Amino acid sequence: MITTTQIEMALGHATDTLTGKSVAELGLASAIVVEGQRVSFDLAAGPDGQALADACVDAIHEYVDRTAEVSVRLAPRTAPTTPQGAPEAGDDALAGLRQVKHIVAVASGKGGVGKSTVAANLAVSLAKTGAKVALVDADIYGPSLPIMFGIGSEEVQGRQVDGKTYMLPVEKYGIKLMSIGFFVDPDKALVWRGPMASGALKQLLGETWWGEVDYMVVDMPPGTGDIQLTFAQTIPVTGAIIVSTPQQVALADVVRGVQMFRADAIDIPVLGFVENMAYFTPAELPDHKYYIFGHGGCARLAAEMQIPLLGEVPLVQSIAESGDSGKPVALYNPAATHSPERDAFDALAANVIAEISKLTQI
Repeated sequence: MITTTQIEMALGHATDTLTGKSVAELGLASAIVVEGQRVSFDLAAGPDGQALADACVDAIHEYVDRTAEVSVRLAPRTAPTTPQGAPEAGDDALAGLRQVKHIVAVASGKGGVGKSTVAANLAVSLAKTGAKVALVDADIYGPSLPIMFGIGSEEVQGRQVDGKTYMLPVEKYGIKLMSIGFFVDPDKALVWRGPMASGALKQLLGETWWGEVDYMVVDMPPGTGDIQLTFAQTIPVTGAIIVSTPQQVALADVVRGVQMFRADAIDIPVLGFVENMAYFTPAELPDHKYYIFGHGGCARLAAEMQIPLLGEVPLVQSIAESGDSGKPVALYNPAATHSPERDAFDALAANVIAEISKLTQI
């Protein structure tokens, strides 16, 4: 099934020669209608109107479906249009989130610290408590949820609500899942400017019909750039979790992440830190701990900044193997009598719930 979101994302690859920006960035496409394999929309075009229309058709064929029948209606470009992702006056752009109680952003100051692994297993552990859980893979440039949950070419379904078509999340292990990876070719790089990626993230959240959700875990892109700022300023986030390793080079970026969420223009509570790869525990010696990357770095920083340390996750081979196999390590395994890694994620989930409860009581 072709969706309007797929079309809008594809238009991010059609460039207007007058400005050097994409159709999606400039908001030149409107009145997008998808009926089966037929796609039609209006295109506000200048002197190169037909060339730009051809570029739009080529982008849809390349990034969505080569068999799509695309009809482009050219209209004169009379005035600047609303940028991609910005809601029009009176438009409830986040209607799909109306039944979501708490949104938790899992962020990191830098890449490579295991943020996606923490987000995926946190969602699993939250679901094990009986809560209704959703997981959003918002790492636009490096979506990993399809691999970590073993979802290949899953086809996203649609649903009509109040006359508008919403995407439905894919469900696995009792968790509602949505990822940008469901809509893009895994063999092609996403070359998007900040506004395009921010708009895609907002659509991924607001144009999915989530239904009742107690906790929505959002795996954020690493860093503190445009995407993170747009997300924090437009999505009703309950709180943020920041993932780091014990190394000083990683902790320096944690401080910048905290400062971003605490900025006056954002003002999102930081629920706490998670120290990933805190220590190495051999499978044959589960009670032994070897501090390969240093000891207690996150704990010291948490104390200095008066932010809770929500958990310490060990560095063990099973965490990587379970992610690659599509079965997060936090899943209940009756054959495993003792699992320090699973226990770590279950403890993390309990601490997250406790911190959110404190916020709601204020």
